[in-house]
Amino acid sequence: MDAPAPCRLVIADDSVLVRAGIEALLEPEPGVTVAGRAGSLAELLDAVDEHRPDVVITDVRMPPGLADEGIEAAVRLRRSHPEVGVLVLSQFADPGYLSRLVEDGTARRGYLLKDNLASPGELVAAVDLVHRGGSFIDPAVVELLVTRQARQVSSPLGLLTPRETEILAAVASGKSNAAIGEALYIGNRAVEKHINSIFAKLGLHDDPASNRRVAAVLLFLQAGGGPVPPS
Repeated sequence: MDAPAPCRLVIADDSVLVRAGIEALLEPEPGVTVAGRAGSLAELLDAVDEHRPDVVITDVRMPPGLADEGIEAAVRLRRSHPEVGVLVLSQFADPGYLSRLVEDGTARRGYLLKDNLASPGELVAAVDLVHRGGSFIDPAVVELLVTRQARQVSSPLGLLTPRETEILAAVASGKSNAAIGEALYIGNRAVEKHINSIFAKLGLHDDPASNRRVAAVLLFLQAGGGPVPPS
């Protein structure tokens, strides 16, 4: 069996202890060398320029904004250093992060939940796949995506047009018809027409004993749409 190819790493996390822990997990692996360490987005990009690693292991959230700097680094490195693999570590099974990570291709990209760092084999397997030009997506994130897609396919909300979905989201945030019309620059009669279409598509028939507006909002929330904060 061939020996694994040498792999130079840069580890990026704003916690020194987390960086040390990741390094300790990978230290026993033959051919793996930690060439650089970083605690922020700027430090990570500088470390890649300086050390030319094969793979970057980065947290999602780092200074300066503690938002999605790890994803931003992956996007930038796709353009500036396409040969460098990026494995993102996250506490969140967030499809939004994953979507942005692979929007320009899945090659040399990986997404691993931090919970799985307790099993060193998961980290090693992810690094190896990314190093060899492949991709790694945490199985828990895949399961979430499949479940969400199945829910969307089976939900009557899939019958709504983008405009109707926008109006239903506004209803869920508590806006009146007049407020919805003002926000979307349409007349009150147009809002009523859209809402009646929403009721029909969702199977909410006119019944004096029921509140169709409330029922529509409940369907929206149960499908994961979430209320939109009032503007």
